Amino acid sequence: MEKKKIKILFQGDSITDAWREEGDTDYHRLGKNYPKYAAEYLTEAYPSVEFEFLNLGRGGSQIGNLLDRLQEDFLDIGADVVSILIGINDVWGRVETKNWVPKEEFVGKYRKILEALKARGTKIMLMEPFVFPHKNTVVFREDLDFKIDAIRELALEYADAYLPTDGLFYSAFMTEDSNSFTDDCIHPNAHGSEFIGRKYAEYIRPIIDNLIKE
Repeated sequence: MEKKKIKILFQGDSITDAWREEGDTDYHRLGKNYPKYAAEYLTEAYPSVEFEFLNLGRGGSQIGNLLDRLQEDFLDIGADVVSILIGINDVWGRVETKNWVPKEEFVGKYRKILEALKARGTKIMLMEPFVFPHKNTVVFREDLDFKIDAIRELALEYADAYLPTDGLFYSAFMTEDSNSFTDDCIHPNAHGSEFIGRKYAEYIRPIIDNLIKE
């Protein structure tokens, strides 16, 4: 029997990009972060599926950058599923001034991306941006929590699956030291990346299961 083919696109900032070599245009190279682990877990869980995984995350990206690249980095890829992890740079870049991006602006740009994907019939998985607890990241919560709330609202309207990354990390911190998941309080290390990848593969299952049935 011919395997079901499913193309998954990972989109986001440096947490998704995961230190791929600058200028690398082979988007099948997934880097060292959660896309690598998610792909491994999904491939193992669905031996009857022929997955194609692509990573077009770019370091430093904010929601406006993703919107600017909507055609070439989203629509032209023709993925069956797109996952998006974005928002931390929209906060990080304004920490010193606290001139936060208005919710309406952030949501408006994000909504344009999601509407374009929905119009193509693409399945969508949204992921919460997150930050690890540290004295230097306390200020991030002033705006990040609002961004997370906004993404949750968009997920209810557009997404086929939602990964509550920030909440899942804090749940894990009940039994594990938060410092074991990161080296800089912003980016996950290998342990943190494996954690996200494992949860990613778990939370995306309803999408994959439905695609298999089609």
